[in-house]
Amino acid sequence: MPQTDQQFPSVSSQSKGLQVNAEGSVNVYFGPKAPAGKEANWVQTLPGKGWNTILRLYGPLEPWFAKTWRPGEIELQPCVAAPGIIRPSRTD
Repeated sequence: MPQTDQQFPSVSSQSKGLQVNAEGSVNVYFGPKAPAGKEANWVQTLPGKGWNTILRLYGPLEPWFAKTWRPGEIELQPCVAAPGIIRPSRTD
């Protein structure tokens, strides 16, 4: 785990102030600085340092086991303050 200013570099359904999209998905931002107003959905990274993501599911639904759902890819965004975003693809 990178040593950053964030005490617990993670985003979860228990994160205080987590912003959930209307259809239930959650945008997660990765980068050295949080996008304005998206701090609860942000994981700090260090410029020039590698990092990994881990997705932990508690009580996954049937689409996970049937392999008809999978999380979306990390997508590079044009905004300097939000260089990466995960948007789960939905199959329902």
